[in-house]
Amino acid sequence: MADFRVRVSTGKAFGAGTWDKVSVSIVGTREESPPMPLDNLGKEFTAGAEEDFQVTLPKDVGQVLLLRVHKAPPALPLLRSLAPDAWFCRWFQLTPPQGSPLLFPCYQWLEGAGSLVLQEGTAKVSRADHHPLLQQQRQEELQARQKMYQWKAYNPGWPHCLDKRTVKDLDLNIKYSTAKNANFYLQAGSAFAEMKIKGLLDRKGLWRSLNEMKRIFNFRKTPAAEHAFEHWQEDAFFTSQFLNGLNPVLIRRCHYLPKNFPVTDAMVASVLGPGTSLQAELEKGSLFLVDHGILSGIHTNVINGKPQFSAAPMTLLYQSPGCGPLLPLAIQLSQSPGPNSPIFLPTDDKWDWLLAKTWVRNAEFSFHEALTHLLHSHLLPEVFTLATLRQLPHCHPLFKLLIPHTRYTLHINMLARELLIVPGQVVDRSTGIGIEGFSELIQRNMKQLNYSLLCLPEDIRTRGVEDIPGYYYRDDGMQIWGAVERDECVQDDRELQAWVREIFSKGFLNQESSGIPSSLETREALVRYVTMVIFNCSAKHAAVSAGQFDSCAWMPNLPPSMQLPPPTSKGLATREGFIATLPPVNATCDVIIALWLLSKEPGDQRPLGTYPDEHFTEEAPRRSIAAFQSHLAQISRAIQERNRGLVLPYTYLDPPRIENSVSI
Repeated sequence: MADFRVRVSTGKAFGAGTWDKVSVSIVGTREESPPMPLDNLGKEFTAGAEEDFQVTLPKDVGQVLLLRVHKAPPALPLLRSLAPDAWFCRWFQLTPPQGSPLLFPCYQWLEGAGSLVLQEGTAKVSRADHHPLLQQQRQEELQARQKMYQWKAYNPGWPHCLDKRTVKDLDLNIKYSTAKNANFYLQAGSAFAEMKIKGLLDRKGLWRSLNEMKRIFNFRKTPAAEHAFEHWQEDAFFTSQFLNGLNPVLIRRCHYLPKNFPVTDAMVASVLGPGTSLQAELEKGSLFLVDHGILSGIHTNVINGKPQFSAAPMTLLYQSPGCGPLLPLAIQLSQSPGPNSPIFLPTDDKWDWLLAKTWVRNAEFSFHEALTHLLHSHLLPEVFTLATLRQLPHCHPLFKLLIPHTRYTLHINMLARELLIVPGQVVDRSTGIGIEGFSELIQRNMKQLNYSLLCLPEDIRTRGVEDIPGYYYRDDGMQIWGAVERDECVQDDRELQAWVREIFSKGFLNQESSGIPSSLETREALVRYVTMVIFNCSAKHAAVSAGQFDSCAWMPNLPPSMQLPPPTSKGLATREGFIATLPPVNATCDVIIALWLLSKEPGDQRPLGTYPDEHFTEEAPRRSIAAFQSHLAQISRAIQERNRGLVLPYTYLDPPRIENSVSI
């Protein structure tokens, strides 16, 4: 006989405690003990509690390998009649008669009656000489998870996703917490109620004037949104959004003018100055291009019974000498030059030029929402999340490293499939390209998607924007990338390879042309890959999501749709024609509410580097986490110091503002 002390920690969240009865079996190298009840006087396992129990093993089980946790309804008939009772267990600590305590991390919800097997936190999992029971346990755990989290093809040519119909079908381990869920719907309800009271959600007609749009601008205000309202017509602000707005991923250095964008020296002389040529500026590297060509010929939507329109513009930019502002040189609204596709210039009539810039901003909306945001920052993180849950056992160091960066991702993506990208919902009823256009864009982009795009250092080099001044997305993002890269502490094994293969097949559809690895051969390759996953599931999402409301609150700065076709000649634009081109009142309000919700975390937040679930129990990774947190704090201090000197601070990649995962 042997007496063990068992210490149990219950989570603090609402509903984490349980009335159910809990028992444990200790699995050793010799045998497994019978279930031993954990029972003290009074109620056990209340939220936030840490409790001690004494258990006596009838026989020596040998070296402890596993802890089997059993949960069953309470004995009292009255309590048994209640709904199935969930319990959030943080960890078990098992202290043998002789020897040091053994910690078994859990951090899982246990719903209803059943069993859960836990492995000691410091156990190594990648050596071939493991005890057969450990090997068997990992296989059984993964088989159960693969049955629970299955793939499905949501749309042809899209990354695969979780095979569940609604949020109600999700298990508690991937659902929003009660508090987060309540806050989300309270925020949504209050926003819709406010717009309804103002009579804006039911108005299908045009805005009467730009001044009338101020009514909706007062819906919610942020300093960045007010800055956009004050400066949206200015060229310098227009171009600054390619660097630090919600879609800072398209601008690239222009080494030669595309043949389908026939800008001449005479056209741009007013900006470049007399005696300066485009060729000279190309050679100096001072010209940049933003090309929305992927939008060419895209499907367009019908809103309020009226056909909508889209453009595929090309925008040429000029970086003036020194640290002068980035300026627009020319805009062409199609990929086919000719008499019906004029090149618009800053010297054109005010309304011609403003309308051309507004068409570019509409293209930014479509590209960003379908690709930068939905595809790259939601659908791909869902692939990373599912592969992690399906292919990596709970005790694997890579699982421990990645699981904080998957929190709530499946829930928010399921909400998107219920409330955003389905017929009759926001994308369908209020955006210029609609669901079909979104789907076309994703299918096109999946064929172009490559590994370097997802790896920030390579993406910056590929686009040739290493030295363009005032590019805070690049500067802050590179610091975050470097901090994550230095934090890696993982090992290579067959489970890891299965994880990589599944991401390649389900997320990137086996496209070898993407350059996405289907296996990893070296530690360096592994570090790069895992850094890519963590960065895209945290910092990248923050950079392209948190600023959505800031950019769209003043709708002319980021119109979700355009009701008149792109101009085919100059000199005809007017204030009235400009307003008539913008989206109708109800569509404007619909989109602004959605982007406000998607920019605002509904509570229960965990900033990057915050790990209250302590999956790592070893000292080395704990030191690594502490160093990572210290590095993030240094980055934050530097960003805040820089921002004090900026007219418009760039805050989206300040570490305390970056969520650990894609959770909204």
